[in-house]
Amino acid sequence: MSQKKSRGGAAAREDADELSRSPLQAVLLADSFTLKFRPITLERPKVLLPLVNVPMIDYTLSWLETEGVEEVFVFCCAHAQQVKEHLEEAGWTGKPAAWEMAVMAVESHDAISAGDALRVMYGRGLINGDFVLISGDTISNMSLKEVLQEHKDRRKKDPLAVMTMIIKHSKPSILMHQTRLGTDEIVMALASETKELLYYEDRADSSHLCVTIDKDILANNPTLQLHNNMEDCYIDICSPDVLSLFTDNFDYQHLRRHFVKGLLVDDIMGYKIYTHEIHSSYAARIDNFRSYDAVSKDIIQRWTYPMVPDVLSFGNCHEMKLHRQGIYKASDVTLSHSAQIGANSVIGNATSIGEQCKILNSVIGEGCSIGKNVLIHGSYIWDNVIIEDGCKVSNSLVCDDVHLRAGAIVEPGCILSFKIKVGKNVVVPAYSKVSLLDKPSNEDSDEELEYADTNSGVTDSAPFSSTRGNADHPTIVSEDDELGASETCTSGVLGYIWASGDTGILEEWRQSIAPIPKEKLQELQHAVSVDGDVGSEEDLNNRPSEADRDNDSEIGVIEDDDYTKFEKEVEETFQRAVDGVHQDNLILEINALRLSYSLQHADCAGAVFYSIMRAALVAAQSTNDSLLKSTADALTKWKDLLRNYTKTVDEEMEILLKFEEMCQEITKEFSPLFSKILPYLYDKEIVSEVAILRWAEEKENADEPDKVFVKQSDVFIQWLKEAEEEDEDDEEEE
Repeated sequence: MSQKKSRGGAAAREDADELSRSPLQAVLLADSFTLKFRPITLERPKVLLPLVNVPMIDYTLSWLETEGVEEVFVFCCAHAQQVKEHLEEAGWTGKPAAWEMAVMAVESHDAISAGDALRVMYGRGLINGDFVLISGDTISNMSLKEVLQEHKDRRKKDPLAVMTMIIKHSKPSILMHQTRLGTDEIVMALASETKELLYYEDRADSSHLCVTIDKDILANNPTLQLHNNMEDCYIDICSPDVLSLFTDNFDYQHLRRHFVKGLLVDDIMGYKIYTHEIHSSYAARIDNFRSYDAVSKDIIQRWTYPMVPDVLSFGNCHEMKLHRQGIYKASDVTLSHSAQIGANSVIGNATSIGEQCKILNSVIGEGCSIGKNVLIHGSYIWDNVIIEDGCKVSNSLVCDDVHLRAGAIVEPGCILSFKIKVGKNVVVPAYSKVSLLDKPSNEDSDEELEYADTNSGVTDSAPFSSTRGNADHPTIVSEDDELGASETCTSGVLGYIWASGDTGILEEWRQSIAPIPKEKLQELQHAVSVDGDVGSEEDLNNRPSEADRDNDSEIGVIEDDDYTKFEKEVEETFQRAVDGVHQDNLILEINALRLSYSLQHADCAGAVFYSIMRAALVAAQSTNDSLLKSTADALTKWKDLLRNYTKTVDEEMEILLKFEEMCQEITKEFSPLFSKILPYLYDKEIVSEVAILRWAEEKENADEPDKVFVKQSDVFIQWLKEAEEEDEDDEEEE
């Protein structure tokens, strides 16, 4: 059904019954139109990169199918043939008519931006009504029902409401001005009642604590919400007018930077964009390697359920089984008895793991061969990789068919693209990106094309090769050296190391799989503390709230439940420590969160304790005995971290109160174990005798429901009291 150009919202004025009969459609962009995943995406499109051993696009299509989408148009540009072949092999295209969702590939080799893609879609005349616009690198489990109804109801009242954007809370780090996904903080202004988007800036200047908003926005909206703690999920509900607007404006290339900002400043046409915030649901776009790491961990920890490894199954993908401690294994895995698989790890089908290996917080693909005494930590190993004896891989990504010879070391933050061979005892330095393909000299900026043209002009850089000498220090081997030019690659790395552009390797940590280096965190924290505009840590803690500052302003800022959000972010930060972040770095990150929320040490104590207990619950099996053991193990491991936030009795009391709250409301599995865990907290010097007795004393006049855990722990409390009395008697005798 062909579309008519509409500059006045004609589609929304069609009969409501006719609109309701239109099938729910989606446009899925199978090209990210960025360069952030190069050099990998020179050989394979981003949407086909494995995410916990499943191609990204399969998560997106599965979610759309679950939400009742009937037709999906997959727009293919770079590596279009690979995308089409995958859709067919995975069973998405060519389905029988009885299947609920039809998937059709739309191919174009002329599009170099998302705007071009939507102009092609308009020209093909495939969209009949409101549609979902999404990228094939987006993972979600949210329900579309509510936002679709909101959008349709709004369109009936106001034909100029052309788009609804999905957003969610995600407070950026005060140190880095980035979210946990490695994306820059976004500043949004929303109308308080209608949630209309009034202002959008994804390139805010973080060096100044201010934004510039047009005075007309303030004049027309006496009350608005100004956020820098929202994340754009890149899931949009669009009217057909969106396609015609792109067609009418060829300067619209980027969805946000051009289209959204363009509509917000267009006073003539009057088109409007609204937002819909999700709370308990999950939605995230994989924008860079840091978000690849973060979303992978979210999937493994089941935040994305039912989009998890043991539920999803496509084409030739093999069934995965979930074991305790968040370990997923396929059925055909050869695992040595002495090998250790740590929590939150995934082992793919037909993979063999040798003696004395340690696989910790990592994803291993299918058909991999891992030798003896190998350590893989916080890394992603794709399919058919060979890792020989004694290798170490830390917080890196290793693509298909890579071969690491015995003793090779891959340091944090590395990207080894397809078919790279690393020689014996070679050290690949941190943050290296190595590919068999040289870096094209004519690549565009990140807003332009991620289009594979491996025959384009190349730089004259020499192949990269490093080897570990007698002193175990890496040395760079020149192009003329036999090691670097070796066909067998037994003593070097034959490939190109990609330069990091103007910023050099110093900025690679910002969007890397590797944890943020400790020295960088300290440097950033120092900058926040001493910056004249920001003030000291004490100034930050004592700084008045937005509401206090703006009482006399025309803009009323509405505060959210900050502690709940702080607690969730501490849990996410703690989980990264479980995945391998050093404890000192963890403390720095939690302190940064505390500053950004203007909270106290006691708040940190409760939030950290909650995170530890949640981790223990995830690690345990269903029995009380296993939960008690996993809790003891977790408290033993992290007691020093807790002690960092329990310097006073009040802070120790916060842990006891948080434990009570968890047992009563959040994690009731701990309820029957309270009296057994309390002595353990005392023995490990996490809470003192004084704190426990004060807690019990304060409960004496409480209501009966609030005395449950004091009564449950009565024997232990009486023992403490008697011990205290004996100590007093001994002191008197002396």
